[in-house]
Amino acid sequence: MSKTALTQNLGFLGGGRMAEALINGVLSAKWYRPDQIHVADPDRGRLDHLKTRYGVQINVANHEVVALSDVIILAVKPQVIVEALTGIRGVLTNHLVISVAAGVTIDRIRDLCAPAARIIRAMPNTPAMVGEGITALAIGPNLDEEAVACAEGILRSVGRVVRIQEQLMDAVTGLSGSGPAYVFLVIEAMTDGGVKMGLPRETASLLAAQTVLGAARMVLETGQHPARLKDQVTSPGGTTMAGLHRLEQGRVRAVLIDAIETATKRSKELGG
Repeated sequence: MSKTALTQNLGFLGGGRMAEALINGVLSAKWYRPDQIHVADPDRGRLDHLKTRYGVQINVANHEVVALSDVIILAVKPQVIVEALTGIRGVLTNHLVISVAAGVTIDRIRDLCAPAARIIRAMPNTPAMVGEGITALAIGPNLDEEAVACAEGILRSVGRVVRIQEQLMDAVTGLSGSGPAYVFLVIEAMTDGGVKMGLPRETASLLAAQTVLGAARMVLETGQHPARLKDQVTSPGGTTMAGLHRLEQGRVRAVLIDAIETATKRSKELGG
């Protein structure tokens, strides 16, 4: 990511886990120095943690962070988005605003900030905390490619980035935004199955987690359809086929599809 006036200072409104993941990512990539990063959050304990661990600049006031920054990461909960944005309207000028608030549309953010505001809506997920996130970007009006490249660079510091149309963002929230929780549930269940069959819990957890990680890497690195990779593991009359048959009896596939649909609908409700 090239250094321009646009990226001289990076401000975070909200200092939660996703903000911390991004702070860690851009500092690890050496795209910013700690003195270029400003964070606002009402939780003083949270600010002290970020200051101690990363050396960033901290402030309890959103408008002061905006005044000190060129790029703003809007990392507040959607329930407080109105309060956060109306409080910075007077100091928001030519800033690039990258919102990670679930369900809140670009038009809604522009209405609360200013019609000319330059907004990119992003949906990262929690694996960003270990550098393995996936973020979908929807690009608002009034944006040039340099601004988009700036946002992509920041978000690539914690994983992969894809561009999508904004009308698909709620589906992204239901799939990859909420998806880590589904996978954690699968790992937990696989671990419990191993324990039931006599494995020590620590060993079962390691086997389950590494199996999920390895399977995911095979999908990403081979480019093959998951069904084909599944067939490569499944021998006629073997153990895998027996296990898959039981999963199909339990409607695991249908339940996962329903979970994504339900989470997508909830994202739309939060943004309404």
